[in-house]
Amino acid sequence: MSLARIAAALAAGSMFGFGLALSGMLDPARVRGFLDVFGAWDPSLAFVLAGAVAVASIGTWIRRRLTRPAFDRDFHLPRQTRIDSRLVTGAAIFGVGWGMAGLCPGPALTSLTLGLPPTVLFVLAMLAGMLAHDRLPRRSSS
Repeated sequence: MSLARIAAALAAGSMFGFGLALSGMLDPARVRGFLDVFGAWDPSLAFVLAGAVAVASIGTWIRRRLTRPAFDRDFHLPRQTRIDSRLVTGAAIFGVGWGMAGLCPGPALTSLTLGLPPTVLFVLAMLAGMLAHDRLPRRSSS
């Protein structure tokens, strides 16, 4: 891996983490307040989501005009675009977990810089789940 590629990844990750911290996505109580639409709903994170969609749209528009990324040979995009039961089940599990913990992977990794024990526990559990998903045998979905 080239130094330029590592520097680009570090810059992108740092910018993403800064954006998460600036927007309040590192506060699990605020995230749970946004997801609690039947309780004391806090709609302020909707602006964060709208901003994320705008930035992602610009990035997608730029990517479509490029033949390859600046520091790699190919774009690594998902090949499967079919919505199946595995995708829906995984999305539901992710959503329930996000609602319960108030954290998802990006904010959790960024929150590690705060050194809070619940966040460290969350990240360890997340890594264990990722490892289990990677190591457990899969049934064919076709």
